[in-house]
Amino acid sequence: MTSPSPLLEARALCFSRQDEPVFGPVDFALHGGEVALVEGDNGSGKTTLMRVLTGMLHAGEGEVLLDGAPFALDTMAGAVVFLGHHLGLKFDLSARENLAVSAGLYGVRAGTSITAVLGDVGLAGFEDEPVRRLSAGQKKRAALARLLLLPARVWLLDEPYANLDREGIALVNRLLRDHAARGGAALVTSHGAVTFAGDEPRRIRLHA
Repeated sequence: MTSPSPLLEARALCFSRQDEPVFGPVDFALHGGEVALVEGDNGSGKTTLMRVLTGMLHAGEGEVLLDGAPFALDTMAGAVVFLGHHLGLKFDLSARENLAVSAGLYGVRAGTSITAVLGDVGLAGFEDEPVRRLSAGQKKRAALARLLLLPARVWLLDEPYANLDREGIALVNRLLRDHAARGGAALVTSHGAVTFAGDEPRRIRLHA
């Protein structure tokens, strides 16, 4: 069941690069309990949209609202978590140490722990291994563990299925279902055709 008011909202959002439109205008409202899939051809601006929503890039037009208030980086801290092509991991640290850094900045979701979330993503026994020694799939799992650990209600996931086998893809789908069931919301991009168990996600189509 979705929440009555959106957690994340885009209104007439546009982005251009060197005066050439990349996408827009984009309008959507993402509610608690909802997973939405961003679709578009290569070059349609899916990753750029994610970067605009996280504040990494500045939109030329339109606005982004978080819990009904204008988006700002200070309001995003702890409320939104982003997983992109760059996993945000320090490779000289272990998965446990990486998560401890994130927890120190943003807190921990009630009822969980670093050890618990690493077990949930299949990294039991690898908690203290330097990230640089992990496989590509294990690195992705370490980044997914951060989603479970932090209390953020909004997840922005850019190609979360990359470098994952079938078991890993099923893991991402389970994490999304559980997050939605807790009242969270997620916006996902994916080049591949992903089958979600249960309800299909709403689809947001990007056009330049």
